[in-house]
Amino acid sequence: MISKAKIKYLKSLQVKKYRKEEQCFVVEGGKSVAELLRSDFVITQLYATGPFLKDNEDQVSQLGAEVLEVSEEELAAAGTYQTNNAALAVARMKPNQITTIAPGEYLVVLDDIRDPGNAGTIIRAADWYGIKNIIASEETADIYNPKVIGATMGSFCRVNVFYTSLPDYLSHHTKATYGAFLDGTDVHATTFHPEGGYIVMGNEANGISSEVSKLVTHRITIPRYGQAESLNAGVATAIILDNLMRSV
Repeated sequence: MISKAKIKYLKSLQVKKYRKEEQCFVVEGGKSVAELLRSDFVITQLYATGPFLKDNEDQVSQLGAEVLEVSEEELAAAGTYQTNNAALAVARMKPNQITTIAPGEYLVVLDDIRDPGNAGTIIRAADWYGIKNIIASEETADIYNPKVIGATMGSFCRVNVFYTSLPDYLSHHTKATYGAFLDGTDVHATTFHPEGGYIVMGNEANGISSEVSKLVTHRITIPRYGQAESLNAGVATAIILDNLMRSV
């Protein structure tokens, strides 16, 4: 049984302030926790049903963490999911730092992407297209937010997200910087530089900020053929990344 004190602790990690204080976050659901078990994140607590523990016994046996077999009802009560028939884990955050950038590598840059679902979908799309690093503004949704983690479907384990001041970061780098605008060059006709660079995606409502816009060297757009007013940031990112990969 998960104690009341443990449930209180798990609930506190739903709040950014307490995640920052504890330097820990919660992962829920069978797929995401299974991905976590196979990653290099340090797990401190694992609460799981019997079938999940049996299916992942090799990874679980190697954990230096508290492991407790619990019921589905306990998992639902302790987490944010209405139903959870598998697992919930607590892991330590990684340092906020950029990893080594490989020659020819492209990075996604998120300028004030505040919606957790969009942020998580972008991380998942980045993983699909082989993007290893994301540079995010300090206003962008926290990668350790439970809604972001859930939307990534485990991709948070493979994509590094570094939070920083975008104007400061981009002003110190000279690689090609492509930004998504309504008045840019058709992305279908864009040839991306083979030496790598940055793909900047802006806020869902306001687009790329004026400060970051000044540092964009190539304005691109996804042409509209129908009547929709706009594209969701996650969908737009996936379309641009698809065109990027076909080009390079």
